[in-house]
Amino acid sequence: MSDHIRTRHDGGVFEVVIDRPRANAIDLATSRALGLIFRDFRDDPTLRVAIVSGAGEKFFCAGWDLKAAASGDAVDGDYGVGGFGGLQELRDLNKPVICAVNGICCGGGLEIALSADLIIATEHATFALPEIRSGTVADAASIKLPKRIPYHIAMDMLLTGRWLDVHEAHRWGFVNEVLPADRLMERAWELARLLESGPPLVYAAIKEIVREAEGSTFQTVMNKITKRQFATVDRLYSSEDQLEGARAFAEKRSPIWKGK
Repeated sequence: MSDHIRTRHDGGVFEVVIDRPRANAIDLATSRALGLIFRDFRDDPTLRVAIVSGAGEKFFCAGWDLKAAASGDAVDGDYGVGGFGGLQELRDLNKPVICAVNGICCGGGLEIALSADLIIATEHATFALPEIRSGTVADAASIKLPKRIPYHIAMDMLLTGRWLDVHEAHRWGFVNEVLPADRLMERAWELARLLESGPPLVYAAIKEIVREAEGSTFQTVMNKITKRQFATVDRLYSSEDQLEGARAFAEKRSPIWKGK
């Protein structure tokens, strides 16, 4: 699908590696390819969890490819089915996504990371939104970041473009774990295996509820849950997995999740 994206799967775990030397920056063609890859992940019932990372040891992703932009890629061009990087506008992605940040994570690269559910990073990882310096706006980050970390820290990053080292990023809460470089992917797969073994219908319900809650009141979302107005909640409450969870608890055994 693209010479700049590597994928593999093992069981229910799907790994996506951005491999576009030298900075893993993303042009329109790569973004469209990522969108199709993540769409297929979303729609494949055999895949339970995704890991996204960058090739090499220096960059996770430098975001928008300014060289491609200078050569004619429009900043408001067709990024594909999932928006920039394939994740941030992909509808109904109700499976867990882990982002493993192995170095510089800036601009659109940081926006991709913010689209994941868990972010782990190496001790040398750094984060920034330098769009201010190139005369453009970090659009997705302007929406998401002030909801994820303290407002004044988010605005500092957006307005000044300053860099955060991984320990500050962890302190403000948008990195879950800081790891030695040689442990990053091992830990990503440990987390992925843990999530793979969990209840996929519950994950789907969690993700739909969380998305809806971003723009609604507590009571509105609770009412939709209790009235089974979320497709994922309705499916969960009518599922074999719902009964299996209760039986396994009563029988003091591990549940066997079928995703149906």
